[in-house]
Amino acid sequence: MRVLGITGSLRRGSYNHALLREAAERLPAGVEFVEFERLAEIPPYDADLEAGVTPAAVTELREAMREADAVLVATPEYNHSIPGVLKNALDWASRPAGQSALNGTPAAVIGASTGMFGAVWAQAETRKVLGALGGRVVEAELPVAKAADLYRDGRLDLSPEQSQQLEEILATLVSEVEQLQESLAAAA
Repeated sequence: MRVLGITGSLRRGSYNHALLREAAERLPAGVEFVEFERLAEIPPYDADLEAGVTPAAVTELREAMREADAVLVATPEYNHSIPGVLKNALDWASRPAGQSALNGTPAAVIGASTGMFGAVWAQAETRKVLGALGGRVVEAELPVAKAADLYRDGRLDLSPEQSQQLEEILATLVSEVEQLQESLAAAA
């Protein structure tokens, strides 16, 4: 089983990159975690550009999503919503119309922010977008508030409650994949 991790932050030392690493370490044995690292290379969505040669980073994102059994997004919150680079990447992944790279794939969202609410609104908005892309969205969130206070040596020092929430989200995500694989095997 392969889980693709995507973060909505471009910043080095990003709290959400650290949160993805925490998630990767908590995945069950046998689950491969791969992080998409070319978000900054994806150009703004443009239908004229789409009609020509697809940018390499867009092709790589679409392929990574299609090859993944599940997608885990870690997002900060910018102005009470999704960072533009993340929304743009998801817009590209939804194209061409009717051929979303996420169609039918289980997906979950977690988030860390420097504010008091832990990117709750950004997580809700991202779940909505992932659902619009045809993802099988896990309706749970992990708000990690005041992330700067928890960040030490490139890691987030999650509370026991946050660790439990993260593990529950990951267990649900893995379970969604297993159920999907079982139903596909039964239909074959």
